[in-house]
Amino acid sequence: MNVNYESRYAIGPNEANALDTAALRANFLIETVFADDAVQLVYSHYDRYIAGGAKPVSKPLPLETIDPLKAAYFLERRELGVINVGGAGKVTVDGELYELGYKEALYIGKGNKEVVFFSNDASTPAKFYLNSAPAHQAFPTKKVTKAEAEIVELGSLETANHRTINKLLVNSVIETCQLQMGMTELKTGSVWNTMPAHTHDRRMEVYFYFEVPEGQAVSHFMGQPDETRHIWMHNEQAVISPPWSIHAGAGTSNYTFIWGMAGENLDYDDMDKRAIADLK
Repeated sequence: MNVNYESRYAIGPNEANALDTAALRANFLIETVFADDAVQLVYSHYDRYIAGGAKPVSKPLPLETIDPLKAAYFLERRELGVINVGGAGKVTVDGELYELGYKEALYIGKGNKEVVFFSNDASTPAKFYLNSAPAHQAFPTKKVTKAEAEIVELGSLETANHRTINKLLVNSVIETCQLQMGMTELKTGSVWNTMPAHTHDRRMEVYFYFEVPEGQAVSHFMGQPDETRHIWMHNEQAVISPPWSIHAGAGTSNYTFIWGMAGENLDYDDMDKRAIADLK
């Protein structure tokens, strides 16, 4: 079996406020997203969300079911989002082949029994970042490129948060049950993401940071708006954001991150915005 997984239980803000740095990281940080010739997964009890990665190097990697799902196959009752952040690769879904280049996405609907990941060149392997959520309906599998994404420009260089939001697997682009994924690219000279911050009590979120230059880092902020905490993160690491928590970050350089979320609804703008001056 090429799948490694761990479960993370959901905790509330009162419990999180009492955590030291090591415990905060153990509960929310996903340090290892990619491992050679393995599928790495974290099963979160926040909205039963799964985040992880598949990195085929010397062999194809099938997406096998894991015990917490109690399912005959991984997508028996789930949907899956895939974004390639490595070299060129391909994914087969019940035998149908999809080529995925750098920063290209694939939505795979409920009911597909066999998903296999491949790299085109072992010297520059593909890195498939994966997010999955429970699904009640089967929607078609579909590839989405950056050119097909809904694109939004936000922020400014003056406030160090000039960024491009690429909405890839969202309801304005494709049909999904509850999973939504996109990618935010910060411009040179900008370091802040998701600022002003917000919460959304109706869904949770996971951030995956990449294109963080060697020797640089991102400080990810979480917690209730009046009781924030931070987690230092490095390239190709992810962090779980509970519904009660803000999710924002500032890097020592510009970077890119993938956001994925699931919960009550598909309204991207369903946010409880928090003024910068009110953060503590």
